[in-house]
Amino acid sequence: MMTVFSRFKARPFILTAGALASAFFVNIAQAAHYPVQVQSCNRSVTFERAPQAAVANDVNLTEMMLALKLRDHMVGYTGVSGWKTLDPTLRKGVGKLPELSPKYPSKEVLLGADADFYFAGWNYGMRVGGGVTPATLAPLGINVYELTESCIHIMHKPKVSMDDLYTDLLNLGNIFNVETRAKALVSGYQKELAAFQASLKPLKHAPKVFVYDSGEEQPFTAGRYGMPTALIEAAGGVNVADDVKKSWAQVGWESVIDRSPDIIVIVNYGDVTAQQKIDFLTHNPALQSIPAIKNKHFVVLQYVEATPGPRNIDAIKRLATAFRRDAS
Repeated sequence: MMTVFSRFKARPFILTAGALASAFFVNIAQAAHYPVQVQSCNRSVTFERAPQAAVANDVNLTEMMLALKLRDHMVGYTGVSGWKTLDPTLRKGVGKLPELSPKYPSKEVLLGADADFYFAGWNYGMRVGGGVTPATLAPLGINVYELTESCIHIMHKPKVSMDDLYTDLLNLGNIFNVETRAKALVSGYQKELAAFQASLKPLKHAPKVFVYDSGEEQPFTAGRYGMPTALIEAAGGVNVADDVKKSWAQVGWESVIDRSPDIIVIVNYGDVTAQQKIDFLTHNPALQSIPAIKNKHFVVLQYVEATPGPRNIDAIKRLATAFRRDAS
């Protein structure tokens, strides 16, 4: 045996020869894995080692890190309490990790945390032309991985699908050298979703669905590249804003009325509650011809369910059940 003294404790702790050998082989495996390259939107990003001081922005991105059991690689998270509630599931997951900024962090916040990695997205912690971007953080030694769904803000990409989520989880697995864990997680999601879809009663007609995020004069909704479109389609519906070539955008109420959605998905977060949004819709005389409003057919998704993350599968299940509520 070898006795090693900790600088934090007066008494020694013992490392066995087996433990030392295990640590040696872990280090060898780490060295063999790196450097790795991953595609992040339109950039190829190289990692020389696993990040040790990672920061994730927003609830859904933070939950991706937690689903991969990467909390020990994190120094904090940002962008939750400024808009949304830290619900019990996330609160338990983050443990004692601090929220470094209630909204988007500044460069100074990330530097103050000695961050070496920032997991964010366009409009998920970064703005095009803003002060915190991959280009502004690179000189500070902070690597950035961008949420795949958000890449539409800076480049062309395929229509959103569940593969966007799977890609991010697998890339994070590669970055942090937990590929086996990431592959198992993604495979589990895929099998769970496939089994659920196979059990569903077929629909005669795909319900027309409108996603209502916010806004009274003009509604803010999910378009062709927003994650709710993938969730709706996986549940058997069609997003009436599928032709809106953005992830999230404002549209006119006239277009919503013209498309006559059968179901309205309410995204719940922030100061205006889901019930307040439903009350607005049901009491607005101009919207009463919409079938979803006439029939009071609403489905509430929490923000963390409607954006890419580990809760997407449960969101699909709830949508699929709601889509079949009135099906004959």
